[in-house]
Amino acid sequence: MTIRLPGADGALRTYEPRTEPLAVTPGTPFTSRTVFSAAHVVADPFADVSPDSPAAVDWDLTLAFRRHLWSHGLGVAEAMDTAQRGMGLDWAGAAELIRRSAAEAKAVGGLIACGVGTDQLTGPAGLDEVRAAYEEQLALVEESGAQAILMASRALAAAASGPEDYLEVYGHLLRQASEPVVLHWLGPMFDPALEGYWGSSDLDAATDTFLEVIAAHPDKVDGIKVSLLDAQREIDIRRRLPQGVRCYTGDDFNYPELIAGDEQGFSHALLGIFDPLGPLAAQAVRVLDTGDTQGFRALLDPTVGLSRHLFRTPTRFYKTGVVFLAWLADHQPHFTMVGGLQSARSLPHLAKAYELADGLGLFPDPKLAEERMKTLLSVYGVNQ
Repeated sequence: MTIRLPGADGALRTYEPRTEPLAVTPGTPFTSRTVFSAAHVVADPFADVSPDSPAAVDWDLTLAFRRHLWSHGLGVAEAMDTAQRGMGLDWAGAAELIRRSAAEAKAVGGLIACGVGTDQLTGPAGLDEVRAAYEEQLALVEESGAQAILMASRALAAAASGPEDYLEVYGHLLRQASEPVVLHWLGPMFDPALEGYWGSSDLDAATDTFLEVIAAHPDKVDGIKVSLLDAQREIDIRRRLPQGVRCYTGDDFNYPELIAGDEQGFSHALLGIFDPLGPLAAQAVRVLDTGDTQGFRALLDPTVGLSRHLFRTPTRFYKTGVVFLAWLADHQPHFTMVGGLQSARSLPHLAKAYELADGLGLFPDPKLAEERMKTLLSVYGVNQ
């Protein structure tokens, strides 16, 4: 078994895939950390749509992937940016996804939290419209029985004139929420439209505003998700949180050390990389549950290279690699994405993702993954 893969320089190299997958089986619920995987959606490859059409979703395969994550003990963070919110999946599609996934979670006893945003707004909006859009989505998530994740809003970033507007909007929403929510700070590396969130491009000033929102309503904040790809800043924020408010790392570059923690605390997890890493991540957390931090790091540290590759700039296109690996792992029979986003990464990028994931043993059937990789290569004119 060998395969010729293109490198970043365009030259072909020979790679020998592994023959056996990593042995991972479902186990007991986690006891030391709460862990969510932000899950992708599976597109319908036979829908006659264009990149700017409403999303055509294969609901059966989308829900089957969530059952896969639940079977390993992971929670599902639904309708987040991994599911292409604002990048192919509009609010109508996200609302349907939330309803279906929440019902499935209830049926199988799975943990679920869902993204609440303002993406039904299609043009310039004032603060009142932003607040109303958030309220509409919050109501739907709560009615579905899922926990709410208050996502960062492009519309709020555009409408806010300073920190006081964020304090007002978030304060209003937290007072209205019936159950504690997760606040999500998504950095501009994931979405350039979120530059200057919390009222300042100075991250120290933005952090102060973020923490002020939480301090004013600690009973309504279950936790925060920090996606800034800055481990030390997350640790600093984590240490300043009120008692009982959790930190869910969203740092796809530094997650092993942040979840492992230090003498002053640790982060839980809500990660896009735990979509392709689901079974392996679950195994690592169960090792951590026993108090074996070294064993946890031994399992999870080797995955960072793959994660950093998938999330390399432009980071917002990491979803392409996530869905690509889902195809190779046979969670779906095709490599098609909502909005045509399968074209957002180069062939050398995908080839490296295949090599790194294969090296980790992430493919349940390595031979099938190799055959699918060769099929993709042949479309690009690479003959084996």
